[in-house]
Amino acid sequence: MKLKLLILFGIAVASCKSPEARYPVTQSSGSYINESAQRNKDLLTQEEEKIQLIIAEDSTQNYIASSNNFWYYYNQKSTDSTNTVTPNFGDVVVFDYSISTLDGQPIYAEGEKPTREYAIDQEKLFSGLREGLKLMKEGETVTFLFPSYQAFGYYGDKGKIGTNVPLKTKVTLHSIKTETDNEINN
Repeated sequence: MKLKLLILFGIAVASCKSPEARYPVTQSSGSYINESAQRNKDLLTQEEEKIQLIIAEDSTQNYIASSNNFWYYYNQKSTDSTNTVTPNFGDVVVFDYSISTLDGQPIYAEGEKPTREYAIDQEKLFSGLREGLKLMKEGETVTFLFPSYQAFGYYGDKGKIGTNVPLKTKVTLHSIKTETDNEINN
């Protein structure tokens, strides 16, 4: 009987041991993340060099570098001095656009994409086009050159645009309905 109590007491004492931390079997040094970041930097450098080469070879257009790391030129610029409104957050714009490769090969030709109505910064749209629309006035047509990270990036559009494809996008802005106009009409 004493032996059973002694064994039971020994088991109880042994089970009160504090738990030990479990360590991972393998430890990552973060090299994969560093390699991925370097690959992305190299890709961006290559795309920007290609865009700069296109700009240098095209003397017919006056390219403008945006603060958002894409380039553009006006196909049709507003000549109306009273037309100074550009879209802001919440404004609804109506526009048409076409998408091609930087070399000019059509991906989505003019008219292939339906006319789009878009509330600025409130709906899903690729980042370059979202920022590009904010630079435009009613009636203007602008051609944008976007590096892939400003376009559809790694995933593409799950349609005709593949992985890491820089794009040339031609946009015509038909109308801007400002947020105050929207509130009055509602």
